[in-house]
Amino acid sequence: MTELWLTLAIFIGLIALLAMGIWVGIALLIVGLISLLLFANAPAGIVLATTTWGTLNSWSLAALPLFIWMGEILFRSRLSTTLFSGLAPWLGGLPGRLLHVNIFGSAVFAAVSGSSAATAATIGKMSMPELRRRGYPERLMIGTLAGSATLGLLIPPSIILIVYGVATDQSIARLFIAGIAPGALLVALFAGYVIVWGLLNPSLVPREEASSLRFKLRASRDLLPVIGLIVGVIGSVYAGLASPTDAAALGVVLALLLTAIQGDLTWSVFTAGLLGAVKTSCMIGLILVGAGFLTVAMGFAGIPRMIASWIGELGLTPGELLIALTLFFVVLGCFLDGISIVVLTTSIIMPMVLQAGIDPIWFGIYLVLVVEMSQITPPVGFNLFVLQTMTQRNILQIALDAVPFFLLMVFAIVLITWMPEIVLTLPNMMGR
Repeated sequence: MTELWLTLAIFIGLIALLAMGIWVGIALLIVGLISLLLFANAPAGIVLATTTWGTLNSWSLAALPLFIWMGEILFRSRLSTTLFSGLAPWLGGLPGRLLHVNIFGSAVFAAVSGSSAATAATIGKMSMPELRRRGYPERLMIGTLAGSATLGLLIPPSIILIVYGVATDQSIARLFIAGIAPGALLVALFAGYVIVWGLLNPSLVPREEASSLRFKLRASRDLLPVIGLIVGVIGSVYAGLASPTDAAALGVVLALLLTAIQGDLTWSVFTAGLLGAVKTSCMIGLILVGAGFLTVAMGFAGIPRMIASWIGELGLTPGELLIALTLFFVVLGCFLDGISIVVLTTSIIMPMVLQAGIDPIWFGIYLVLVVEMSQITPPVGFNLFVLQTMTQRNILQIALDAVPFFLLMVFAIVLITWMPEIVLTLPNMMGR
């Protein structure tokens, strides 16, 4: 069997296992084990043991469960309520009015959670009942929430950027800082779209009472603790005062203090947050091990060498390579979650990316943007599942509601490709 047919067989086998409902990490391990037994002479047990140790034995990876725990703590606090009360007075005067709460609320929560699904659930729990009560259009409510919640993957501390940094041996601190400007760009694009829509459809937007400056400033006090947490975590990394792992530990302490001050830190909240962090971290760890094992098995079978040679023979320019990779990742995102995509493909793709002269920090942000797009594409768009649970709407209808924001993400990718300084300026300044 040629490498091409072997690649197709591995891909079809993986999709079949996922379609049967088997966990992603287990499916990756099964396909890797079968590939190793059938097409290589390496001892499967020893390869699995060394791969597991090599994948998980990373100090940088220690930041992962800590940032997840920080998000889990805040997810169970009154942060969603304080976000709405703090943002609504300032945003009610913009065209589109309180629809902007979904966008800016997602951006703020993304900066303390690192999770797209948690952002969608928290901001949706906060905004959907209130916006529905005031009569805002259902489709735009869902669309803004679906699109904006993907910011949880990009704005630091991003869980998927940690995974990418570990998988490609890149600086997680530089990746975090590189995600700030593209995250702000997406917020501006999303808000701009809602403003234009509000100007074109003023009759569909409920009127909101104007708030005085004193009331706005008083309401902003609810945001100060969260802003302090964001500045403490990201600022310490940018200033070089702490590594991402140190900043994650600081974030957990600040999150516990903030929740305690709000009166939400009970023993049940503490244990539930810790258990949620353990479950999520174990899930990601299993995916990392499974993808690492499959990658090694594919290496024994010669698949990465064949793919690299095949793409090299095509003679693609860097721009053409990025277009092909974008289509590949979007299609792959229809079947796999973002973390699985990153850990499964980077070992094969990174040599080609580096050979094409593409900066690996820039490529990490590009990859996260593409994975963000896959979060709102059926059938395996995790944000779609979260919103379907919250709204009881058809998942395809939710995906259609999110199409404008999908296209805005495509535009953002075009912008950072045209002007890579959007991504690289801040990490380069950090280096100096």
